[in-house]
Amino acid sequence: MRHKTLVLALVVMAMPLVCAQTPDKKPAGVEQTIEKLEHDALAAMLKRDVAAFGKLFAEDAVLTMPDGATQTKAQLLADVKSGALVMESSAISGMSVRVHGNTAVATYTTTDKGKYKGQDISGRYRWTDVFVQRAGAWQIVAAQGTPIQPPPK
Repeated sequence: MRHKTLVLALVVMAMPLVCAQTPDKKPAGVEQTIEKLEHDALAAMLKRDVAAFGKLFAEDAVLTMPDGATQTKAQLLADVKSGALVMESSAISGMSVRVHGNTAVATYTTTDKGKYKGQDISGRYRWTDVFVQRAGAWQIVAAQGTPIQPPPK
């Protein structure tokens, strides 16, 4: 009987330690929500639906383009609307989403066919998008695209 009492006492004393080490809980489905937003935005851009595409970006978003130039949300949307940026096709692969409270970071690769100001920008790119949840909506506040160079022959 004394052995059972000792075991019970140890279990009760250990409970606060076990509970203190549980990982931070994140809302279920955030990763899927971010993935859906990324795919919806891509579909809107391919259709040149500026209104739907623009909803993904916060007004103060800073975008670092694959050539190193930075753009605001307004500049990006103007390029899509005017036809300066035209994507014929784009496919997302390898998406990973990490959630940190009201912030999420999405990384993924695209294989694109398109033009920017008449120049061919077709190729593969690695993207990192930083989302923040504001007033219940997830929006990109920062993004960066990096060209993926083909392997040397």
